[in-house]
Amino acid sequence: MSDLRMKMVLVTPEIPYNTGAIGRTCVALNLELILIKPYGFSLDEKSVRRAGTDYWKHVDLCEYDNWQSFLDDRRPPRESLYFFEEDGAQTLYAPEYQRDAYLVFGCESAGLPATILDGMDDRVFNLPMLDKRVRSLNLANVATAVVYQAMRTQLGG
Repeated sequence: MSDLRMKMVLVTPEIPYNTGAIGRTCVALNLELILIKPYGFSLDEKSVRRAGTDYWKHVDLCEYDNWQSFLDDRRPPRESLYFFEEDGAQTLYAPEYQRDAYLVFGCESAGLPATILDGMDDRVFNLPMLDKRVRSLNLANVATAVVYQAMRTQLGG
């Protein structure tokens, strides 16, 4: 049975507050949150629960030890993978997102590993930043902006 819900995928997240906030967004939008280890924190840290407030217990959470175990288990079709990086060649507005999309984000300090992005240039998207003095945006903010854009047709937009 296929799960046609969109999924948020965090690869080696480092900041518990971001993971908690993204988890809260996942609950609000009925999305699965997929976390790829290693983490820069423990999932039972108070800061994760605090950011997710009392919603963290409702997060549809799945964990994988590494990217390869995620690929082996889920076998996501290439066209369902959407990677988000500052230097993506296209903006988040370019694709027509599939209902079963995997929205993939890297860790806060380094983004996604080159090994994951290898051969995926056409699947890498960015969030536009108009002022070049800003080097990066907060992961939780980016993930929220992306998922609302990706779900625009499902949400009646």
